[in-house]
Amino acid sequence: MSAAPLPPKIAEWFAARGWRLRRHQAEMLEVAASGHHALLAADTGAGKTLGGFLPTLAEFAGESVPGEGLHTLYISPLKALAHDVQRNLLTPIDEIGLPIRVETRSGDTPSDRKARQRARPPHILLTTPESLSLLLSYPESAALFSTLKRVVIDEIHAFATGKRGDLLALALARISAFAPGVQRVGLSATLADPEEFRAWLAPNGRVQDVSLVIGEEGAPPEVSILLPIEERVPWSGHAATWAIPQLYEEIKAHRTTLVFCNTRFLAELIFQLLWDANEENLPIGVHHGSLSKEARRKVEGAMADGRLRALVCTASLDLGVDWGDIDLVVQMGAPKGSSRLLQRIGRANHRLDQPSRALLVPGNRFEFLEATAAMEAVEDGQRDGEEFRPGSLDVLAQHVMACACAGPFDEAALLEEVRSAHSYAWLDAERWTRVLDFVATGGYSLRAYDRFRRIVRSPDGLWRLTHPEHAARHRMNAGIIVDSEMLHVRFRNGRDLGKVEESFGATLRPGDTFRFAGMDLEVESLRDLDLIVKAAKKPGQIPSYMGARMPISSHLADRVRAMMVDRAGWARFPDDVREWLEMQDWRSKLPGPGQLLVESFPHSGKHYIVFHTFEGWNANQALGMLVTRRMEERGLMPLGYVANDYAVGIWSLRAVTDPAPLLSPDILNDEFIDWVQDSYMLRRAFREAAVIGGLVERQHPGKRKSGRQVTFSTDLIYDVLRKHEPDHVLIEAAWADARTRLTDVGRLADLLDRAEGQLVHVELERVSPMAVPLLTMIGRESLPSGAADDELLVEAESLAALAMRA
Repeated sequence: MSAAPLPPKIAEWFAARGWRLRRHQAEMLEVAASGHHALLAADTGAGKTLGGFLPTLAEFAGESVPGEGLHTLYISPLKALAHDVQRNLLTPIDEIGLPIRVETRSGDTPSDRKARQRARPPHILLTTPESLSLLLSYPESAALFSTLKRVVIDEIHAFATGKRGDLLALALARISAFAPGVQRVGLSATLADPEEFRAWLAPNGRVQDVSLVIGEEGAPPEVSILLPIEERVPWSGHAATWAIPQLYEEIKAHRTTLVFCNTRFLAELIFQLLWDANEENLPIGVHHGSLSKEARRKVEGAMADGRLRALVCTASLDLGVDWGDIDLVVQMGAPKGSSRLLQRIGRANHRLDQPSRALLVPGNRFEFLEATAAMEAVEDGQRDGEEFRPGSLDVLAQHVMACACAGPFDEAALLEEVRSAHSYAWLDAERWTRVLDFVATGGYSLRAYDRFRRIVRSPDGLWRLTHPEHAARHRMNAGIIVDSEMLHVRFRNGRDLGKVEESFGATLRPGDTFRFAGMDLEVESLRDLDLIVKAAKKPGQIPSYMGARMPISSHLADRVRAMMVDRAGWARFPDDVREWLEMQDWRSKLPGPGQLLVESFPHSGKHYIVFHTFEGWNANQALGMLVTRRMEERGLMPLGYVANDYAVGIWSLRAVTDPAPLLSPDILNDEFIDWVQDSYMLRRAFREAAVIGGLVERQHPGKRKSGRQVTFSTDLIYDVLRKHEPDHVLIEAAWADARTRLTDVGRLADLLDRAEGQLVHVELERVSPMAVPLLTMIGRESLPSGAADDELLVEAESLAALAMRA
C-alpha cells in the first residue's frame, strides 16, 4: 500500500494541539487509499473513532472536495454514543474549517428532520442498525446511498454476533448493491478473535479484502479490588451495598467517577444509597435505558460539561462514550467477562498515554474470585466475546419486508444479495422460499387471513406490497430490540420520566410509592399504558426488570476454576476468602480444571445435591429444570432448585446416591426438546420472533398494544402453528433462540461431556462452604438482585457457621 499523506489543513490542526498522527491512524489512511475495507483493533483512548473518520476528513480537506450527498455513514450500537461522537466530530470539523454537515438519526430524531435527511442528506450521518434498516425501506434509498463512500461501524464487537448484527449485515449487503465501491470500516477495542470479525465485515466472504490494523499499545490500566475495611467479604448477595461508605469516599477523592452496575434495578439502588450517604450534596446522577430520552440527554450533557462528580449507570454507557474528565471507573459486582471489564475501564481518562483507573467491588466471595480472574485476564491481554452463529430467519423476514417497502424486488437478485452477507451465506433455496412465503402469506396455516398477506408476486415476476399501508405499518413496528411489556411513568402534566415493566406496574395501586429516576413517586392512577404519578413524601420499593442476565464467560469460569486449585496462589487472597477455600478443600473437594464436582448432603430435613458447574446462570437454570425432571421420573421427589453462575442446587425428599445417570448426554435430546416446547421460554422466544418478523404488530396509528395484548396474540398463533405447522419459519427462529441465547445449550453440552469422564461425587454430612452462597438464595431467587441483601447476610452467616465448623 502506498502511504497517503495527511492534508496540510489536518496536519496543522494536529500540530496546533500538540498531537502526532498515530501509526494505526496513518495505516487507516493507507488502507482507504488502497480501496480496501479495514478492521481497526485498538485500545480505548487510541483515537479509533478519529482513525475511522480520518479518511473522510482528509477527502474534504483535499483539493477536490466531495460534492453534496451522503458520503460517510457511522453505525453505533447506542444512541448515546452517536450523540457523543457528533459532539467530538464537530470540534475538528469546525476548527479545521471543513465544509462537512454532520447529523444523527435514531428513534429520538423528529419525523420532520428524518424526512429532510432523506431529501437532503448530510455528508456524515450517525445512526444505529435499526434506524439504518428503516432508512433503507424508503423508495429514495437507492438514490440516497448511491453517493456513499464509507461505512464506519463502531464497537463492532457489541452487536455483530447477535440479531442486531444480522440486521446490519443485511443492510450492508443492500448498501453495497446501491454503491458497489463503498468501503467498510470496523472499530473495536475488545476483539477476542479479529479473524471472525474480518469475515463478518467482508462482502461475499472475501476476507482478503479486509485489512486488519492493530493499534498502538497504551498505558496498562490500574485495576484493584475494593475490600471491606473492617468486615469480611460477604458470603452471599450481589449488590455490594457494604461498599457504599468506601465508595462515597472514592467519589470525593476523584474528579468524576463512573459507577457501572449490571442491572437497572441495581443502578437505581446504588444511586439511592449513594444519595443517602451524600452529606456534602455532591452532584450525582443515574443513567439507564428505561429512563426517558430527556432524562438521559440531561445527564449526558452534564457529564460532557463536567458538572457531575459521579454517575451510576448500566451497559447503556458501556461503549465508547468519550468523557475525558472521568478519572475513576467502578464496577459494582462481578464484570462477567474480561472484554466487558476492559471496555468499562476504558471510560476513565480515555487517553492512550495515561492509565485508566478502575475499582472492582465484589458482592460475595465467588465474585471476589471472579473479579480477580477478570483483573488478571485484563493484565494478560486475554479477551472473551460472544460466538458467531447463523443469521436469524425472523430478522431476514423483517429485511425482506423493508426491501419490499422500498420498491418491487426480484427474488433471485435479492437472494444473491442476502447471501453476500456473512451471516446468511449458509441460506439455502428451501429456507429462502419459506421466508418469502411467510412474508407473503404468514405461512401455510395463516394464509387464509388477509391481514397476513403483505407482499405478492406480480405477473412480471417481481414481488410487491399488497397495499401501501403495509409500508407505514412496517416502519412503525420494525426493530430488533423487543422490550418487555412496559408502562410509561408520567406526571399528571405529561412529563415523561421513563418506563417500568408492566409486570411491576400491575402490582401497584393508587397511594403506593416506588423509587424511580432518583425520585420517590406515589401512584395516582393507571391510564392505558401510562402510570400517572406525583412526588411522594415517603420512600418506596425500587422497580425490578426482567432483562437477560449476563452469565460469566467461559474464559473467566476457566480462570476461576484454575485459581481455586492453585493452593500456592491463595496467599494473595484476603484471610476470609483463603479460609473459605481451605475449609472447602478439607471438608469436601475443589473442582479442578475439566472436573465437575457434585456434592450431596442433608439439611433441614431435606436432601440436597449441588452441581458446581461454573457454566453461567443460563446453562445452570436449564440444567436444574432437566435434572429435576429426571429426578421426578426416578421417584426421588424433588421439591425445587436454585441456580447462580457457579452452581445449581436441587432439594428433594429422597437422596441422590449416584448423580451420573442424571447427567447423561442424551438429556439434551428428547428431554431437552420436551422441556423447551412446554416451557415459557419457547413462547417468549416465539413472541420476540413474531414481533421482529412482523407477524404481530406492537403499534398501530394512534395507539400501542399492551404487552399483555401482544403476548395473548402470539400465544394463540403459537398454539396454532405448533399444532398445524411445526416447521414454520418463526418456530424455527424461536428454537434457534431457545437453544442458544436463552439456555447456553453449547455450554450445557460441554458440561455433560465433562460429567461423563470427570464427575467427582462427594457425600457430606452437612452443607459445604462452597454451597453456602447457593443455599442462601432459596426462597429469594425471584427477588431482584440486592433486594434482600441484609436478610441474605444473616442467613449466610448462620449457614457459614455450620459449613465452617470443624
